[in-house]
Amino acid sequence: MATPVRLGGFALLLIVVFAAAFGVGRLAGPTTPVAAENKAHGDEHGRAQQAVPQTPGGLQISQDGYRLEPMTGQLSTSDSQPLRFRVIGPDGRPLTAYATEHEKELHLIVARRDLTGFQHVHPTRDASGVWSVPLSVREPGAYRMFADFRPAARAEGLILGADLTAPGDYRPQPIGPVRRTADAGPYAVSLEGDLVPGNASKLTLTVTRAGAPVTDLEPYLGAFGHLVALRDGDLAYLHVHPEESDKAGPRIVFSAEVPSDGTYGLFLDFKHAGSVHTAQFTATAG
Repeated sequence: MATPVRLGGFALLLIVVFAAAFGVGRLAGPTTPVAAENKAHGDEHGRAQQAVPQTPGGLQISQDGYRLEPMTGQLSTSDSQPLRFRVIGPDGRPLTAYATEHEKELHLIVARRDLTGFQHVHPTRDASGVWSVPLSVREPGAYRMFADFRPAARAEGLILGADLTAPGDYRPQPIGPVRRTADAGPYAVSLEGDLVPGNASKLTLTVTRAGAPVTDLEPYLGAFGHLVALRDGDLAYLHVHPEESDKAGPRIVFSAEVPSDGTYGLFLDFKHAGSVHTAQFTATAG
């Protein structure tokens, strides 16, 4: 083959290769983050468009230098066994200075990943910063623990999460349809209100017993009720706070703001006649 022809073929091959590479790059997206690129070009509108939403609580094992460190990896389905963990601070040492929120330094939630199991407990902390609580679960499977706390050095609280397992035959259950009524022992609880993603939603829960309204609820952790929302799938966590109320039932009013569309498990803790009861609901947002 003549030299000009060979050179022409080689040049054509280079064009094809570079064109293919350019196409793959367009499919994969730019290597420079768009927000950073907009900032470099001084595009104020671009920066606003690329604002990163805040990560919902419980999805991370560490945040802002704080890290949840489980010291127990398995849960028992027979007898109660100590669940031990600690929080490591930004200085690399176990955290020992906590602020008191809702009468406790730390609230611990343990939930089965299919939302068929839920426990809200309060471990004790030793001088070295290790938390411990006796715990057992009813069914084998995959679980998630959530530590809800505020370090004394911070103005805002943290919710850190970690996975746990209970050995055995794990058979996850679907979350099921929307459920606005629930039984909690001898009590019946109903839910009114809808979840709207990104907006504060008013939720009213009404407690009755044998058809009669319960009007003498007892304060539990500084309120007449506590509500936790967990998003089905990734278990994004939201600790909902009750609105101020001087009435001990039958209605408990909350303001909830969920981060996205989806299905949520709602878990209400309330106290009456000296005992704490939990009612579970299923709600959708969006």
